[in-house]
Amino acid sequence: MRAWQVNGQGEPRDILKQVTIDLAPAGPGELNIRVIASALALPDVLLCRGVYPLTPPLPFVPGLEFVGTVTEAGPGTTTPVGTKVMGVAAFTMGHGAFADSCKTYEMMVYPVPDGMDDADASAFVIAYQTAYIGLVRRGKMEAGETVLVHGAAGGTGFSAVMLAKALGARVIATAGGAEKAAFCRELGADVAIDHTAGDWVKAVNDATNGRGADVVFDPVGGEMFEKSPDCMAPEGRLLPIGFACGRWGVISPVVLTLKNISIVGALAGGFPRDWMMSMQNHLVELYNKGAIRMVIDKRIGFDDIAQGVQDVADRKVRGRIVAIH
Repeated sequence: MRAWQVNGQGEPRDILKQVTIDLAPAGPGELNIRVIASALALPDVLLCRGVYPLTPPLPFVPGLEFVGTVTEAGPGTTTPVGTKVMGVAAFTMGHGAFADSCKTYEMMVYPVPDGMDDADASAFVIAYQTAYIGLVRRGKMEAGETVLVHGAAGGTGFSAVMLAKALGARVIATAGGAEKAAFCRELGADVAIDHTAGDWVKAVNDATNGRGADVVFDPVGGEMFEKSPDCMAPEGRLLPIGFACGRWGVISPVVLTLKNISIVGALAGGFPRDWMMSMQNHLVELYNKGAIRMVIDKRIGFDDIAQGVQDVADRKVRGRIVAIH
């Protein structure tokens, strides 16, 4: 089968090579999937660079998210062959979704709801589950609170904007550049701030009459994360979702203590399967009602995946890029 493989460390356009490989039979708890579409994301960039915490040994096939059909079900599984599913590939095993077929674990897939097209399905799970787990499960966001979303035009930021709005929050979005800020307003953000144009901390405080945000959803890290306490409300919750800037932010416990705020870790996984299914059902309900939607920047072909991942690395994407296989 065709696959995009990483054999070293570097930029996606240089390190991703198209090869022909075989996929091993499905083991216990595993499903083999014929990939219909795969979604490109920042973790794929970090996998190419060798800096992602879950990077598998070389060589490996990246690609976290997919929609596809089950071609083989391993021992102990209950999903019938031929079932259409969406979910997360077993990329940590080196069998990611940038291939004609990938592996996954049954616990990491979900049914594709009627009416959801393949592009949306391929990109839905990680983006919206990350937003939900961060805002709802870990951040304890309540209707009427103010949520600050950094990197709001990006692959997880846009989902946090729309989910927070759908659940009754007031949303302040930051993004790099006037065009991306305008895009955030299109997503439904009540306030959109171009953080490259001036003092974004002051802008957040001005927008909240000096009170600050109750919840900060931060996929950016670095300086954005470190400055966020200066525009947070008492008992605010700061969510370190990622480090798109290249490094995690670091905040002294003294700052947390003096400001009565918390840093709350949030990872899209590791929760009981029944709760994950309940969350997914809630998200699909919101999707079907039109309260949230997927933002697909562009659809590309399988042969264009390396350049597509490079576009993500170069921050040329609003929302998601999806490869149709």
